[in-house]
Amino acid sequence: MRQSLPFTDTAPDALAVQLDCIRAMRPLDRLQKACALSNRGRRQAMEALRRRYPTAAPEEIRLRYVRLAYGEQLAADLGRWLEERCRG
Repeated sequence: MRQSLPFTDTAPDALAVQLDCIRAMRPLDRLQKACALSNRGRRQAMEALRRRYPTAAPEEIRLRYVRLAYGEQLAADLGRWLEERCRG
């Protein structure tokens, strides 16, 4: 039985080949591939933020990323922590 995943534009036969390839990988290779994809997404998001806010300082870009990726509360907490750290 071939599995279909929601929200994919990949043809079912191609998806089956992809899943077979992933299942054949060693766990460490799968983890490394997942980390690489995550890092790529984070880099692309940061680049998009730098293009959108070209005059923003690197710290502001990082806080904007945290706000988008992890939410307003964590970004606010991190912002306060960074201010305290810089003061003292």
